[in-house]
Amino acid sequence: MFKRIMVPVDLAHVETLDKAMTCASDLARQYGASVVYVGVTASTPGSVAHNPGEFADKLADFARAQGAAHGIAAEAHAVTSHDPTSDLDPSLLKAVEATGADLVVMASHVPGLTDYIWPSNGGTIAGHARVSVLVVR
Repeated sequence: MFKRIMVPVDLAHVETLDKAMTCASDLARQYGASVVYVGVTASTPGSVAHNPGEFADKLADFARAQGAAHGIAAEAHAVTSHDPTSDLDPSLLKAVEATGADLVVMASHVPGLTDYIWPSNGGTIAGHARVSVLVVR
């Protein structure tokens, strides 16, 4: 059913992604799909990496570790943005196309008051992606 699953990850907050990563891994094993972990970074130094190359290396290490831990084919796709905070949703939507994903599995939070004013990343991706999106809370 699914061949390639995209999982957006924030390497600064990996501990909040466990349910989404487990769900993606389970689906990958069930359907024999590969998983591509997508991370968005700035070209300037940040809390995770000093530059985009270092970020890409850390994301690749993360993908290898997830693949080994869950017994799945996994890879990384790093995206560099001028402002990841404001450009995250468009960057992720472009990554869906660039990676050839046919399913996006992404973590989200329980909706709050601000989500009625500013949509969540999961809601935006689900509303605009041309592929299926599974938002995991």
